[in-house]
Amino acid sequence: MKVINPSMPEPYKYESDYRKIPNKYLQQNIPKGRGMIKWAPFATMPQQYETIKQFIRDQTKVDKPILEDTALNDLNHVLAEKIFYNPKASIKYWDNGYFKEVDCEINKFDSERNKLEVLKNNELLKLNMDCIVEIE
Repeated sequence: MKVINPSMPEPYKYESDYRKIPNKYLQQNIPKGRGMIKWAPFATMPQQYETIKQFIRDQTKVDKPILEDTALNDLNHVLAEKIFYNPKASIKYWDNGYFKEVDCEINKFDSERNKLEVLKNNELLKLNMDCIVEIE
């Protein structure tokens, strides 16, 4: 066998792994080095992961639906019934790329702004009529 550490005692002369050699036999004047500075470039990784997650979320987004005239007429008919007879409704609407559903009570329809005002848990929500897909 080849002697790797000739200045050390017999059991450690042939050892190549410094972790198996007791500390008292190792050189004490080894420079400390940069420490944690060398790991600084990896500090940006969480932001990169967040960007990738955002790209994945954006791929699941859906374009704003465009309803045909017959679907709009049906929607207006159901809305009129709900306003006059039974204001409780379940409304499915499009919001920023996703479909959402809300169980609420219809408050009023603002024809000037084309928005439907609904109450959910005594909180006023204004839904854009162009984004409403279904009213039950």
